[in-house]
Order: sequence, then C-alpha cells, then structure tokens
Amino acid sequence: MTPTLYLIPSSLGENFQSDAFPNQIKSIIEKLDYFIVENEKEARRFIKKITPDKKQSTLKLFPLNKHTSAEEIATYLNPCLEGNEMGLISDAGCPGIADPGAVIVQKAYPLNIKVKPLVGPSSILLAMMGSGLNGQNFAFNGYLPIDKIERKKAIKNLENRSQKWDQSQIFMETPYRNEKLLEDLKKTLDRETKLCIAYELTQPDEFIKTMTVREWNKTKLHFHKKPAIFIIHKEG
Repeated sequence: MTPTLYLIPSSLGENFQSDAFPNQIKSIIEKLDYFIVENEKEARRFIKKITPDKKQSTLKLFPLNKHTSAEEIATYLNPCLEGNEMGLISDAGCPGIADPGAVIVQKAYPLNIKVKPLVGPSSILLAMMGSGLNGQNFAFNGYLPIDKIERKKAIKNLENRSQKWDQSQIFMETPYRNEKLLEDLKKTLDRETKLCIAYELTQPDEFIKTMTVREWNKTKLHFHKKPAIFIIHKEG
C-alpha cells in the first residue's frame, strides 16, 4: 500500500471548538501514532481534546520549527517509508499555510508518499470569507517588516497592488503588535481604502469587521495578543 501523510488542521485558539472539525479528523488521528508537529505540547493537547481516549504514550512526535535542522527533517518521513501512516499538525489552522509544514510535503512527493489534506479551520480563508472583499482575487503576504520605514513602504505597496490588480491583500502580525500595526495602517492607507480586521476566529470572542480607514479612525479596538488577520482592498 502507498504510505499516506495526512495534513491535519488544528484549533485556532485556546478554546477547542469540536464543531469546527469533521468526524474524519477524529477517526484518522485515532489510527495514527506518528506525527510531525510544530509544538509537541500544543499537539498533545489538541490530540487529547479531539481523541480523549487515545493513549498519549503511543504517540511518536517529531518537532518541526525554526530550531529543527535539515538533517533531522530529512529523516522525519522514515516511518512512512517503513509502512506507517503519519500526520502533520500545525500549531493553529492548516499545515503548510503560514506554517513550516510545507517543507515536509515537498519531501513526500519524491518518496512516493501520498499527501492527503484534510478539511478544517483556516484563519486566512475564514477572514477572507467574512470580509466581503474580493474573494475572486486575493493574495496572502505573511508578516510585514518590523522596521517602521520598511513597514510603511510595504503597506503602500500592498495598497497600490490592490488598486492596480483589484486584488485583496491579506497579512498578519505577531499578536502583541496588533494594535501598533492598526495605528500604522490608519496613518499610511488612503482614507477610503477598505480594511478588514478579524481575530479569535472560531473562538467565543470572535470578531470580524470591514470598514473604510476613515471609519476605523473613529473606532477603538482592543485586540492586544489576540491572533488576528488583516485584509486591505483599494478600489480603482
């Protein structure tokens, strides 16, 4: 049989929402023992939540983060080559999307390992769905530069790109810098540019709203340390 690598979406926040996951996720996790994970503690907690009867002692976890060496990564799919199915779990949302898991997927195909992405929550897609902006043409840009001058330049470039291509521009920020980024957006963007802010998606305090920058300037928003997605769109 062809070995399979399952790409398993995880919870977007602290509060596990079981209705955000199809039953297929539970049944697949129940049968797997080998997992490549971004963070072992978070992965164990997620697995415990979704399959409470699964024995944690049977789990064999391989950490994949900025500290993982290329030599380690090269061995991570060995269990698949030995006939075992594996799971790839992100810290939050979908593996390979704003997540280091893509490197594992790249290595799977030359080894003839079947890659099976599973349905689950993605903050990027949920934000885009709820924004009311251009779902026919959009781009995800990851994190903006930290340097103030470079950040301002990046914001204007994204705004210009949005106007030129009628393309909604999605990006994110480290949660403790959310409010500072919002202030930079207010100061840099055109007053009529539309801005969507979405945070804590699928969580009890979920928030998503799209307004012009002019309207955001009249609004106080407190979302310090809350995982957020930002989307801008400037009409031509």
